[in-house]
Amino acid sequence: MRNILVIGAGKSSSSLITYLLSKSFSEDLHITVADFSLDLAKSKILNHINGSAIALDIFNDIERSKAIKNTAIVISMLPAHLHINVAKDCLKFGKNMVTASYVSKEMIALDEEVTKKGLLFMNEIGLDPGIDHMSAMQIIDNIREEGGKMLLFESFCGGLVAPESDTNLWNYKFTWNPRNVVLAGQGGASKFIQEGTYKYIPYHKLFRRTEILNIDGYGKFEAYSNRDSLKYRDIYGLNDILTLYRGTIRRVGFSKAWNIFVQLGMTDDSYIIENSDNMSYREFTNSFLAYNPNDSVELKLRHYLKIDQDDIIWEKLLELDIFNPNKIVGLKNATPAQILEKILKDSWTLEENDKDMIVMQHLFGYELNGKKQQIESSMVCIGDNQTYTAMAKTVGLPVAIATLKILNGEISAKGVKIPVTKEIYEPILKELEENGIIFKNKTVSYLGYNPEHVNG
Repeated sequence: MRNILVIGAGKSSSSLITYLLSKSFSEDLHITVADFSLDLAKSKILNHINGSAIALDIFNDIERSKAIKNTAIVISMLPAHLHINVAKDCLKFGKNMVTASYVSKEMIALDEEVTKKGLLFMNEIGLDPGIDHMSAMQIIDNIREEGGKMLLFESFCGGLVAPESDTNLWNYKFTWNPRNVVLAGQGGASKFIQEGTYKYIPYHKLFRRTEILNIDGYGKFEAYSNRDSLKYRDIYGLNDILTLYRGTIRRVGFSKAWNIFVQLGMTDDSYIIENSDNMSYREFTNSFLAYNPNDSVELKLRHYLKIDQDDIIWEKLLELDIFNPNKIVGLKNATPAQILEKILKDSWTLEENDKDMIVMQHLFGYELNGKKQQIESSMVCIGDNQTYTAMAKTVGLPVAIATLKILNGEISAKGVKIPVTKEIYEPILKELEENGIIFKNKTVSYLGYNPEHVNG
């Protein structure tokens, strides 16, 4: 049997492993799942006859080398910074490798050697990055093949709560890493290009500059700008495009309310709050407000940020219990961002029967035969349950499909790659459709980058 090694048995691996096990008889596969937690690895195999679980310390060179040496292809579902350890062993033992993470500088540096050995290290083949690359390039290539010239490309993606599980005023729950949500947008200004002009949005203004989207059957959404949209010019061959913008999707109203935390300083991760372990939620909130012995914390916050008492934003803040004097932070030497994450988990953690939802939309503006046109391409995926989430499906399935196609020689590219060529994206997108991950495309009026669509 052909052995596939999956390193990492976290949340995103469930759909990936189940897919490979379902193909194991017809494709003569054995799936070995390796994780630091043997119990976690076993839970993903579900006693399948063609699956096995092993305990693996990724920092143990002997254990790691042994596992990789005895396999046909390696899937790394580890945190991104740990892929390089696996990659070097794959290079040493002549194994192809697949990851869902952004390709790192260290990985790119291996390209010449990987190519020389006739291997393929496929990166960015999950959701975002991954499905976004493939679905975008399919339409961009089609436009070019018809003789069209790209004028505009906008791309948006978000992990949200499914409509039937949407039970709070924020219309949001954590479907992935909460820390990443709290720190989103930090580390420099957002950069994009609009009608040929470079634009920059500093972090303190990011959540007041949102674009409105409509997804058929699911209503209205908003998106705030990702940190660097410009790097996709080279990746997609759009160096002369007039408008290029990528953003993160939320339900309308989320960003304006989130901006309250940004303005208060609660998303800051650069310093420690004194006595944080004994601090109440109310004391934490008050620590960002001016001293006034006569006004309540609530009144000070409303006056400071000019929030009316009947504003829905005020109701959203109350819902999070940030003024509760009896709830204790309980985190020692915590940063404001860590404390905020703790507070949000109280309200935004998915319940047992909740489902998540992935929403993605691309807009393609182009000129063909002297006429400007625009295509709107949207995808919505809703999870089955807390194991087979929409996030697990959209991250894990493309990884699994790509792995099998590489193993079978259907994808023959060599080197360190991402999925932006037709040989890679066409067969994977076709099989994703068969698994319910479907983009619906429609032609709409060409608007260009319309300022009327932008809040703030």
